[in-house]
Amino acid sequence: MADRVAAHTGPVTIRALRLLETFTPDRQELSLSELARRAGLPLSTAHRLALDLLAWGAIERDERTGLFHIGLRLWEIASLAPRGLVLREIALPVMEDLAQVTHENVQLGVREGSELVFVERIRSQESVQVRTRVGGRFAMPATGLGLALLAYAPSHVQEEVCASPMERYTERTICDPVVLRRTLAKVRQTGIAISDRQISLDTLSVAAPIFDNARNVHAAISVVVEAGTVRPRSLIPLLQAAALSIGRALSPRSSGP
Repeated sequence: MADRVAAHTGPVTIRALRLLETFTPDRQELSLSELARRAGLPLSTAHRLALDLLAWGAIERDERTGLFHIGLRLWEIASLAPRGLVLREIALPVMEDLAQVTHENVQLGVREGSELVFVERIRSQESVQVRTRVGGRFAMPATGLGLALLAYAPSHVQEEVCASPMERYTERTICDPVVLRRTLAKVRQTGIAISDRQISLDTLSVAAPIFDNARNVHAAISVVVEAGTVRPRSLIPLLQAAALSIGRALSPRSSGP
């Protein structure tokens, strides 16, 4: 009986999650037919799932347009993810100090599988525009944060990324696995990752991994500047100090005798 219930609820859960995945930064409001089409579900199934998600609060519906969008309750639940919540609480004061000193964009990210997830960011009105958002995902080879995280990721993750097609954003984007491996080795040697005009030709990011006292990498922090306006070397001590401060706060305290 339990096996039959699990078999029944499992696919339903996955279908509901697929429905939620259809929302993107570019398409934050969708009609029922769009939800069904983008999730690859029959319209009747999408309608039934949408009603369940609507009742729970995972999605909401605009009374004027009839379009669906992500609900506040889903955001409330997601904000409790311990890896993001604790990290953000610890890192945010350090990020604010770094942003105040540099007057540049400051970002915080973690590795999720073979992707970079942005956990927090402070956007400077005085600096260049960036293409990231909190909760957004990005390919690791093209970003400073991603390079800093990938350099210390397990070897099988590095090989997975090297073996996968790499999207090209500019002519400077790393798409060659040989170049990527060489770049990661340099990050491990220097402790700093630099993405120079890989995402756009007007941005440069410098990032540092965040270690705990056992040398485990929890996250990475970066500063994003307009290319050609700041020497990357001038940001390195600031980033290293910020990463060290966050890492110490994340490290478990050793108990006394």
